[in-house]
Amino acid sequence: MMKLFGLFKQELAIDLGTANTLIIQDGEVVVDEPSIVASNRRTDETIAVGRKAMQMHEKTHEEIKTIRPLKDGVIADFKAAENMIEGMIRMIGRKRRFFTHLKMVICIPSGITEVEKRAVFDSADHVDSKETYLIYEPMAAALGIGLDVEEPVGNMIIDIGGGTTEIAVIALSGIVTDQSIRTAGDELTNDIMGYMKRQHNILIGERTAEQIKIHVGAALPELEHPPEDFAVNGRDLMTGIPKQITVSYQEIAGALDESITAIEEAVLRALEATPPELASDIYRTGLYLTGGGALLRGLDKRIASKTKLPVHIADDPLRAVVRGTSAALADTDRYMPILIPRGSV
Repeated sequence: MMKLFGLFKQELAIDLGTANTLIIQDGEVVVDEPSIVASNRRTDETIAVGRKAMQMHEKTHEEIKTIRPLKDGVIADFKAAENMIEGMIRMIGRKRRFFTHLKMVICIPSGITEVEKRAVFDSADHVDSKETYLIYEPMAAALGIGLDVEEPVGNMIIDIGGGTTEIAVIALSGIVTDQSIRTAGDELTNDIMGYMKRQHNILIGERTAEQIKIHVGAALPELEHPPEDFAVNGRDLMTGIPKQITVSYQEIAGALDESITAIEEAVLRALEATPPELASDIYRTGLYLTGGGALLRGLDKRIASKTKLPVHIADDPLRAVVRGTSAALADTDRYMPILIPRGSV
């Protein structure tokens, strides 16, 4: 009987991100999709989830709407979040059987409220999860980059996602001090959209701003290996006619300066709140950058210059959190001190 139960047991590690959702099953990334849903306005039926929905984003007619269910790292639209999670689980090809046991570990921002935690648990319940645990993003990121979180050694993680930047000092399977700010990838995208409107009188959408960030995004106005200027298509605000301009990384570094300063200040606040013995450890180990924001050119050098501490960018920073979530899922007994079970909320 136990063998039969094991056959139909599914274990999923989910990084439910504002910008992207990743799912790991059996140690392998099986879903890596944008966190977005497209639905029919009249019938409320879900038309597309993930990449297909993203292709429709900002290009829809009045019959179709696209929804990003997560805002600032937490569920903003409960129904859309359920539809998105269910759609992404279906992508794995899971057969929905009465006796299937679904076990999930989902990562959440460290600044999340009890109400927001319950919303995540409720979403998991609606996709028939029988066993659900939550894990804080900085802790998952630390596990994902191979740090021993159980040791009495202080490590500082800076996880820059789509909706939040999570900064935490971790030791002895716990978060000693943390800062969670809602200045992250989405805010940088908005900065670029605002800059293009103010400086170039050109209106661009989120997707174009994201492409600018990827191609010429920078935290410093001087880089050793600068990217080439990037051509941007948008609508001229004066004439209403589509036009093309080129932007340089120096321009974008200036546009992003204020938000990056906010991240730097949060890092300094976290360091100021760190107990001296752990601060001594961090002086030796340095700071670890994870999340999509870690890929912003020159950000590591800028934070290192501000803190006078070494800054390490994780290998494959986009997947550090989901890899750590998967590690916790693989050994829930060992990592129970860092997991949040359903009954605790």
